[in-house]
Amino acid sequence: MAKKDADLKADLKKLKEKVQKLRKKVRKTAKSEAPSAKKANPVSPLAPKDGFPALPVIAGVEFAAVAAGVRYAGRTDVMLARLAPGTAIAGAFTRSSTRAACVLDCQEKLRVAAESDEGAAIVVNSGNANAFTGKGGQEAVDAVTGSVAATLGLSPSRVFSSSTGVIGEPLPHDRITAKLGDLTAALDEGGIELAARAIMTTDTFPKGAGAEIAGEGGAIRIAGIAKGSGMIAPDMATMLVYIFTDASIPAKSLQKMVSRQVDDTFNAITVDSDTSTSDALIVAATGQSDAAPITDLRSKVARDFEAALRAVMMELAHQVVRDGEGATKFVEVRVTGASDAADAHRVAMSIANSPLVKTAIAGQDANWGRIVAAIGKSGARADRDLVSIRFGDLLVAEKGWRVPDYSEEAASAYMRNQDLLIHVDLGLGKAAKSVWTCDLTHRYIDINADYRS
Repeated sequence: MAKKDADLKADLKKLKEKVQKLRKKVRKTAKSEAPSAKKANPVSPLAPKDGFPALPVIAGVEFAAVAAGVRYAGRTDVMLARLAPGTAIAGAFTRSSTRAACVLDCQEKLRVAAESDEGAAIVVNSGNANAFTGKGGQEAVDAVTGSVAATLGLSPSRVFSSSTGVIGEPLPHDRITAKLGDLTAALDEGGIELAARAIMTTDTFPKGAGAEIAGEGGAIRIAGIAKGSGMIAPDMATMLVYIFTDASIPAKSLQKMVSRQVDDTFNAITVDSDTSTSDALIVAATGQSDAAPITDLRSKVARDFEAALRAVMMELAHQVVRDGEGATKFVEVRVTGASDAADAHRVAMSIANSPLVKTAIAGQDANWGRIVAAIGKSGARADRDLVSIRFGDLLVAEKGWRVPDYSEEAASAYMRNQDLLIHVDLGLGKAAKSVWTCDLTHRYIDINADYRS
């Protein structure tokens, strides 16, 4: 009898061990399949001191945002914007040869349906870029936009989508479509800040900008949001930008304005010289303002509106740089005296993208020799004896040598500022270009080394 009891106890012990192993296996599997939480990055020291701005409410636009667990648990990661019937749409996108399915889809839809009497919608997810995902990428786009269209009573051609995050992983689109009921129930004209937060990835603060001008018969309002922090370089950057206005303006006219202003705003910033697969800028005009329609691009109202649109685009572009991964310095690189615009751009970007220049800035080192080297490698026409270099108002080098009264102490003191200006005059012509960048710190490495974990 004692032997039987011992055998039973041994068998029971083995069974318990098997159960414990199975439980561990189940927990491990569940953990690998479920989205995990991720600690947010500390807020950039260059973030706007007053936080997210108070933006004008745009008649004809409603926003909602939810946590769908696209990649991380508990993170608000999907936003929806519903646009009034008759909304005109314009846009600009990356020209990367590996651009994401949602970018290609938006480009095609804008080609055929930028203007319509129908309403429209924009749906965006963070956490997954849905890029380099083969045929499944377009299938995921179709699933999301088709479900949004059915939910809101729209044609799929009037639903524009964006995805941002990790490249090369299938988009779990069912997690997004499962939340459409919650999204539509939460639609609110005052929800733009929540939408701005939902599209963030490595961003440390939500980005917004607005403007208001006097139209003929009423005010015209503009409000925009953006995301972007790393992989930022012209054409366009790793960013998503959505700008909304209640102006009544034809889609073709709106597109002309957007195309004219993009090169000096979103195509004039760089954090790390890398261009994304997913860049998108979408501008939507609802036509809900009391102001008369903008029909003549030469009119004062049209000029004022384009200037205000440019200002919003510029402010959002600058906020993207101020949130550059690991950034502690915001830097304007201004090139004047170039032979032509192309050379001005080459020199400015060569300086702004130089790791040697950017690490010197991070170390608050007034190493103007690195700027000289960046000018020389740019491929632009330059003459050593005609070039002058300034840090802010401080002239440090000209005529092929540093200035006689150069002060290392004064230059180093200037480099301790958070906002810096590097001004290079090539002395060859009248062409000029400004671009904006940030410094390159070890924090940039930390963020990107840990990006997928």
